[in-house]
Amino acid sequence: MVQAKEKLIEKVIACQKACEHCFDRCLQEEDVKMMAECIRTDRDCADICGMVVSFSHRQSPLLDELIALCIKACDTCASECEQHDHDHCKECAKACRECESACKEYLAV
Repeated sequence: MVQAKEKLIEKVIACQKACEHCFDRCLQEEDVKMMAECIRTDRDCADICGMVVSFSHRQSPLLDELIALCIKACDTCASECEQHDHDHCKECAKACRECESACKEYLAV
């Protein structure tokens, strides 16, 4: 269980960073309006990932429910980012898929 939680936190933090980076880079694109949905999903996912880390550190009884929401946020963000050819979107989608997988593994333990 300890290893699963450590892997979870590692992947959640990596996902949060990737989403924040993607969000920042999307704002620098020529057609920011075209990236609006990507920006929104990046922010949602990054915020939820940050909450997972906080809830984990304080051993919140709501952690599992939040992880289930994180799975949904990661899937939504990855699906959006996978529609774009930008490197930052590809990196974000990869991090989201890895986080989604780690969340599912954690809940299965």
